[in-house]
Amino acid sequence: MNEEADERDHGTQPLDGMMTAWGLGNHDLVDASPEQLTHKQVQRARGGRQLTLKMMQKVTRALNIAIWYRLKKDEREAYFEYLHKHPFSYAKNHDPAFQDPNAPLMEAVQKRGGKIMSREA
Repeated sequence: MNEEADERDHGTQPLDGMMTAWGLGNHDLVDASPEQLTHKQVQRARGGRQLTLKMMQKVTRALNIAIWYRLKKDEREAYFEYLHKHPFSYAKNHDPAFQDPNAPLMEAVQKRGGKIMSREA
């Protein structure tokens, strides 16, 4: 049983680093998600507990929405929307050498202190 549990634990995920870099906490994803997403699910996703494809997609959608709220209107056009293969190392087609194209936007948000710009589209 312990071996089976170990197979489902993939260690800290890229999601954790992405959230930290964007200045997001678990509550930011839960709050931004239009779907039912819990703090426990986000914590499991960050910590590397294996999730289903649907749950990976749900967490990724919440991540994109939470980031979107932190971007200025002109920055939103340049934003590269993450797919589930980017924040999860065990997702099909994950590329460990992925270079985040949102790095300049991330820097701009960090300089502003990660404040929410507006919730309007």
